[in-house]
Amino acid sequence: MANVPPEFLNQLRERVALADLVSRHVKLTRRGREYVGLSPFRKERTPSFTVVPDKGFFHCFSSGEHGDAIGFLMRIEGLSFMEAVEKLAAEVGLPMPRESPEAAEAARRRTGLLEVLEAAAAHYERQLGLPVGREASEYLRGRGLDPGTVRRFRLGYAPPRDGGLQGALAREGFAAGLIEEAGLVRRGEGEGRPRDHLRDRVVFPITDARGRPIAFGGRTMGAAQPKYLNTPESPVFRKGSVLYGLSQARDACHRARGMVVVEGYMDAITLSQAGIGHTVAALGTAFGEGQLRSLWQYADEPVLCFDGDEAGRRAARRAAERALPLLTPGKSLRFAALTGGHDPDTLVRSGGGQAMRTLLENAVPLADLLWTSEMEAVRPDNPDRRAAFGTNLLALTATIADAMVRSYYEAEVTARLQERFGVRLPAPSARSFRGPPRTGAARQPPRAGGGRERAEARLGALRELPRRAILACVVNHPALALEFGQEIADLELGQGSLDKLRHEILGLAAGGEDIDRGEWQTHFERKGLAGAVKGALGGQVRELWPFARPAATEADAREGLRHLFSDMQREQVESDVRAAAGTATRDVLERMPDLVLDARGIRPGFGDGN
Repeated sequence: MANVPPEFLNQLRERVALADLVSRHVKLTRRGREYVGLSPFRKERTPSFTVVPDKGFFHCFSSGEHGDAIGFLMRIEGLSFMEAVEKLAAEVGLPMPRESPEAAEAARRRTGLLEVLEAAAAHYERQLGLPVGREASEYLRGRGLDPGTVRRFRLGYAPPRDGGLQGALAREGFAAGLIEEAGLVRRGEGEGRPRDHLRDRVVFPITDARGRPIAFGGRTMGAAQPKYLNTPESPVFRKGSVLYGLSQARDACHRARGMVVVEGYMDAITLSQAGIGHTVAALGTAFGEGQLRSLWQYADEPVLCFDGDEAGRRAARRAAERALPLLTPGKSLRFAALTGGHDPDTLVRSGGGQAMRTLLENAVPLADLLWTSEMEAVRPDNPDRRAAFGTNLLALTATIADAMVRSYYEAEVTARLQERFGVRLPAPSARSFRGPPRTGAARQPPRAGGGRERAEARLGALRELPRRAILACVVNHPALALEFGQEIADLELGQGSLDKLRHEILGLAAGGEDIDRGEWQTHFERKGLAGAVKGALGGQVRELWPFARPAATEADAREGLRHLFSDMQREQVESDVRAAAGTATRDVLERMPDLVLDARGIRPGFGDGN
């Protein structure tokens, strides 16, 4: 990611009218010096989204999203940091700063690839309208697509004759090396001149969130195999991070406050034409982490609707398992189950858009999908299988990284097992969340069916929560970073993203300058720490430690930090005492202050022989 001078970012923020930018996507009402509206990130009836123009930031109380103009554009349009900066700079007429030679070369290379891919998309579109593309046009009409839909998705045709694309691009001045790097041509083993990658196929441009072609998919019109063929990955295309049709679906997703995910290009296009415009397609059924996180930028609970065959059911199960470790409060998936061998395209063509809408309205939560799919796989009709069934489900819930979400899933599984089979399991760990977790809480023995590793992982997650609250508090109140610098430096955070966030906070604070909250957020995003910031500001932190929220006063935040650090210091002392209690003599123990010994009930009972 290119480095942008802070002076340029400050100048950009000053020129961008934040309220005008936000009002393109949110209906705002002025209240004094602020603007309010319904959240663009989460469904709500009462406005909780606030824009503060004179301070240059927005805050969404329902979702916890917070940032400046750059951050808003990144979230609302699915752009990278540099894409958002470049777009805003172009809108306000601010020239981008000159980059290092290496960064300039990388940008030049990326621009060249995007230009040749755009030229290729235009070439394929032209071919569809020529006599050579008549069969492809008839094929699309036969699939029920109207001309407007074909144009909106920029569908095209790659003729069977080899070299046509290369010749057309060469005439436009594109070098052979650039054409090959973009994946438009390929060399077979032992072949000299590269051949067009797609031939005699209907072509589906794969675009980024801004609608720029970054790759292509091709589909045969007959029995040739493979039926679908994609151009390869390149510096502008990473399959596991892209959702097909996102640029066409983005506005509809915001209007619907939701998103539908299907398997194939034609599924997404057919649903869009049927009025379900908030539909995208996965590039294959193996969901990548980047695709899942992209979904959650547009909807809290996207609906996955895979084909109604065995492969589609397996794909739904894999998607559920891939999502489990990434779940956070309020962010999950739902699943719409097709039957009778239908896919979304055939369902819409046979039953119309209403048939699909009815199916989507009856989508089931992720927890239900796991239960039913495990039920089908294990068939728990005897004690041994029931034990395996319960163990498998609890093992799946153990993969959830977020402690609060994991606790509720465990509670759901144990309640269902008791209701269905009458089995009583130990109480789930959700009870640990009745109040703020205590980092020095006595270690609980692993519950039945679990393991030492899972118990230790859960305890680690509990101990991490107050540390996340500290980082959240400082991120939202930067002035406190210098005041509590030594305490922050002493935090034990392991080697993960939270530790990297802590180091960035200390580095910014070391400058001794007043940096506003929006600038901090942008800095963390530029450093690739947006996920760590969001994790620190997670729902359980906001609920358990309100002073860590952006809306809290600095005085409340300061007092809250003092209490957190004081609790952690006291609990460390008690932990040391507890460790020593097993070997200390009675005289030594009785001389220890009662406050320390009794605070957590750790004074041992002395029986005969002590």
